[in-house]
Amino acid sequence: MNSSIADRLRQWGNRILANPLLRRVVKNSAYLFSATGLSAAVGMLQGILTARLLGVETFGILGAITVFTSVINRFASFRMSELVVRYVGEFEEQGKPKQAAALFKGAAVVEMGASLIAFALIWALAPFGARWLAKDVQTTAWFTLYGWIVIANLIAESSTGLLQIFDRFRRMAWLQVAGSLVTLLFIGFAYLYRSGLAGVLWAYILGKSLGALGFTLAALREARARWGTHWWRTPLNLLRPKFGELARFAISTNISASLSLINKDSELLWISFLRNPLETGYYKLALSLINIVQMPVSPLPQATYAELSREMARGNWAGVRTLLRQGSLLAGAYTFVAALGLGLLGKPLIRYLYTEPYLPAYPALMILLVGFLVANTFYWHRPALLAIGRAEFPAQVNFVLAILKIGGIFWLVPRFGYLANAALLSASYLLGISVSVVVFALTLRRRVSQSVAQSAL
Repeated sequence: MNSSIADRLRQWGNRILANPLLRRVVKNSAYLFSATGLSAAVGMLQGILTARLLGVETFGILGAITVFTSVINRFASFRMSELVVRYVGEFEEQGKPKQAAALFKGAAVVEMGASLIAFALIWALAPFGARWLAKDVQTTAWFTLYGWIVIANLIAESSTGLLQIFDRFRRMAWLQVAGSLVTLLFIGFAYLYRSGLAGVLWAYILGKSLGALGFTLAALREARARWGTHWWRTPLNLLRPKFGELARFAISTNISASLSLINKDSELLWISFLRNPLETGYYKLALSLINIVQMPVSPLPQATYAELSREMARGNWAGVRTLLRQGSLLAGAYTFVAALGLGLLGKPLIRYLYTEPYLPAYPALMILLVGFLVANTFYWHRPALLAIGRAEFPAQVNFVLAILKIGGIFWLVPRFGYLANAALLSASYLLGISVSVVVFALTLRRRVSQSVAQSAL
């Protein structure tokens, strides 16, 4: 009987991977997954060393500092990786390399400006972060120090987008691993020499900065290989016919990303602000353990977006449907098994790796698993909407979710703490993704009908 089940699973897997589109996505994701898997393993070791070194409360302060910088940087960002993938891919498909080069140049220039604005905001708001998030004004210098990581990421998003659209996933994978290993090395030194929060922050800054610079140099090398030594002299006026469309896309993705900061990416800041660093430490660990569930799925949106953009430009609607349906089956099956494993082994894992004081993180982990099961299964909801031309819709969904979630946060988190925050995050995934998937399905059906009607003429 076991043999029969194994045979059926093998046949099912072979049938799904027979789809050349999904096979290409899986291949590209495999490079990122290899890197993500190694990085996750390295990151878990980093987390164990850091948690043991700092203790729950200081571990929570570390989370507040890193997320504070990340949120401000992303608030100022225009998600240039998505713009580059969408339009460099389109120009390359149309045989317009000069416009593609101009697009990358323009994206890099805009991102540089946004990064400098983010850096200035971090310095200006560091005293607020120290007083209201870390609950200790003496940590102002640490908030300021960590802000320098934004300068290292000056054009990291544009660089990532360029490497994605030209299928340089293997290169991205190795760069990601290298950055993680450097960070682990420095955290190892911090742990051995008991250098506390300062040592951990310097380890993060050095490791993440080297990784970001590696992505930038790889992208500039790719641009030179594709468009020649003087690609950067390409005039931006070549993009004039598309200025309005490009601006709408960039603004829509920026608004969507900014609202997403409220809905999904600023969890630790809300808990730090409304509760205390101790509960932030519990929640930070729960989010870290969720990486086990996200690990193989997190590269899929990057790889899928590039393929969706190409296939939709070609009008291959049947391929798009098959890719998304089979991708959901693979991602959902893995997530269910991983969630079951964490449910059974979560407590002993926390107790023996992170020590007994971190056990209150387990209930938050269980609540988060509900939302991430849905998020992973429909991992493609946002890339699919962007690729089909509905870039504004994620922003609209996030706006509504932001209003609902902010109300829930101020009503529930002061009373019930970090567990209420976990429940609100899971609920936002359930509601937002369900609506996005339905809207994409309706839009795809309409595009298919239009294509059939045009073919009949």
